[in-house]
Amino acid sequence: MHALRARLSALSPGVVVVAIVAVAALYLSGHYGAPVMLFALLLGMAVNFLSQEGRCRPGIEFTARRVLRWGVALLGLRITAAQVQAMGWEPVAMVAISVVATIAFGIAMARAMGFKTFFGLLSGAAVGICGASAALAIAAAFPQHPLKERATLFTVIGVSSLSTLSMLLYPLLARWLGLDPLQAGLFLGGTIHDVAQVVGAGYSMGHATGDAATVVKLMRVAMLVPVIGLAAWLTHAQAARQPMAADAAPQDKPPLPWFAAAFVVLVAVNSLDVLPAAAVAAGNQASQVFLVAAMAAIGMKTHLKDILDVGWRPVALMVLETVFLAALFYGAMRVLAGA
Repeated sequence: MHALRARLSALSPGVVVVAIVAVAALYLSGHYGAPVMLFALLLGMAVNFLSQEGRCRPGIEFTARRVLRWGVALLGLRITAAQVQAMGWEPVAMVAISVVATIAFGIAMARAMGFKTFFGLLSGAAVGICGASAALAIAAAFPQHPLKERATLFTVIGVSSLSTLSMLLYPLLARWLGLDPLQAGLFLGGTIHDVAQVVGAGYSMGHATGDAATVVKLMRVAMLVPVIGLAAWLTHAQAARQPMAADAAPQDKPPLPWFAAAFVVLVAVNSLDVLPAAAVAAGNQASQVFLVAAMAAIGMKTHLKDILDVGWRPVALMVLETVFLAALFYGAMRVLAGA
């Protein structure tokens, strides 16, 4: 009991500070309609001196790691098997192919541009799956590295900005291409990065388009599990190739991190329709709050100079991934329409 009180006392200053920043980000996002993750990141960076201060640092570190994983696990409450089945096999195939191809394209382009494989996987998954949430989830499966948080932050900034831009431009593009409401929903849900931006773009074109876009987007969210598994496998393989210290004990890690397994369990439970609607809504709300808090904490640990030093190549990589995903998904729609 004494150890628990000591732990809470050590964590509470940083957790309280992060909570204040997260609440401010949620308020500003609701008031101005901008991506909440971007607000959380920028507000966190504005007070990054707190991560250097002794009292707040443990709570900030705890939120950036542990709370992040809780938020990812609770994302499973957004999906049910019935939602996927209702759309038929075509959208499922399109989502699976586009996500895999976008990640493969991101890894190939990243290596061609001189980046590590992990950054291609991180940025490709963020573009292909669900934006900032995917970036945070994939990064959580990576080992600790001095450059990991900077890469994650840059990916969040880039994907949030591109998601907002696509939310504004893609409905206009869908009208210009002459897509019907269902086709427009498939296109918006299959190509826009963040869930909130998909919902905003979809329902701006009508209820049917919004419903279709939301379900397709949730299919992409479900792809988090195999991609997290891939990230964990790559991490484990890289660690196995490195020489082990003489006094180090071998570590047998599970094939999936615990939060990915929890994600799968919550999807299965939610599909059985045994949870009260209030519990599902509360879980979804908690997931958003946890992810926003984690993003604020990561922002507190980052200096603006670290972001500016990255250069133009990561920007070009994420723009290329975004264009690739949109072209691939539209092409797949055209092929299926002609079949």
